[in-house]
Amino acid sequence: MSTTQIRFTLACVLGGCLAGATLRSEVPLLGQQPQPAAVASRWYKGNTHTHTINEGGDSTPPEVVRWYREHGYQFVVITDHNMLTRVDSLNSVFGAEEKFLVMQGEEVTSSVSGKSVHVNGLDVQKMVPAHTGGTVQETLQKNIDNIRAVSGVPHINHPNHTWGLSADNLREARNYKLFEIYNGHPSVNIMGGGGVPGLEEVWDRLLSSGQLVYGIAVDDAHVFKQPGDPRVSGPGRGWVVVRSPRLEPRAILEAMERGDFYASTGVVLTDVQTTSSSMTVAVTVESTSKYRIQFIGRNGRILREATEPKATYTFAGDEGYVRAKVLESNGRAAWVQPVLVRQTSTTASLWRWIAGGQS
Repeated sequence: MSTTQIRFTLACVLGGCLAGATLRSEVPLLGQQPQPAAVASRWYKGNTHTHTINEGGDSTPPEVVRWYREHGYQFVVITDHNMLTRVDSLNSVFGAEEKFLVMQGEEVTSSVSGKSVHVNGLDVQKMVPAHTGGTVQETLQKNIDNIRAVSGVPHINHPNHTWGLSADNLREARNYKLFEIYNGHPSVNIMGGGGVPGLEEVWDRLLSSGQLVYGIAVDDAHVFKQPGDPRVSGPGRGWVVVRSPRLEPRAILEAMERGDFYASTGVVLTDVQTTSSSMTVAVTVESTSKYRIQFIGRNGRILREATEPKATYTFAGDEGYVRAKVLESNGRAAWVQPVLVRQTSTTASLWRWIAGGQS
């Protein structure tokens, strides 16, 4: 058999087993987590950063919860500043099995030399005292650890608010999986500036360093009396849509911490599927809007851009990670969570040999 024939045969074999042999995920891939056979997962829309009059907001807890219940959400987390607003009575009035859920939370709120260090604790079982004293890094880590200590799930809030948390702070922090890449508050500097990166660029920096974290969109609503005023932090500006087997706190949060959700400012996805070899994103087309689906890899590089409402990207193995972003023609967006993909050095050398290059 000639060298050319050997190369062709190996290419056919590797092409069929590439997904299983050369690509591996550092964590379970989005949409590939095993669920009980009798339980089908559903998509649930929710907001994980919301304030009431108890601390930070302008409306009572029932008024706040009613807004989300009446605007198509399936869950909301009440996260008042350094205050635990109990939700049992709210669920007794507004909650409905598999239709709507109010979750208990707290925005653990610290400040270090004028820099904000805010971490949401989702489904915390008791109030978490905000850490005081020490450096920004120490304060961030202590608040994360204290949230975990009461069985809560932490997510880091608006890092660029008062320019408080740098990409390095997030890179050095441990024991968290979630942070805000979009926040609807008008004064949290999500786009960056003056040499400070925007939050999506921070996300790509973290992912490029090998740290797998997931991006959340929230509205951070404080103002419900005049919700449409862009100068205030009103509701309905950012949210997550979580794929979960049921609508209950632990199931929702476990799905989020394994990356089985997307974040949005208005784009609705029909489905997201990620296998060991590819990622597929399907958009629910609305009215006359047009869409671009971008698949993004290491250092924020656009790997592929598609204009059809459903697109698939096949992993090459050298991307480091792959995530997707959908841009809508009126400025809305959705972000699909990343997966890490790596090609083994042995297989990479073999592919180069098949292509006629040097090993």
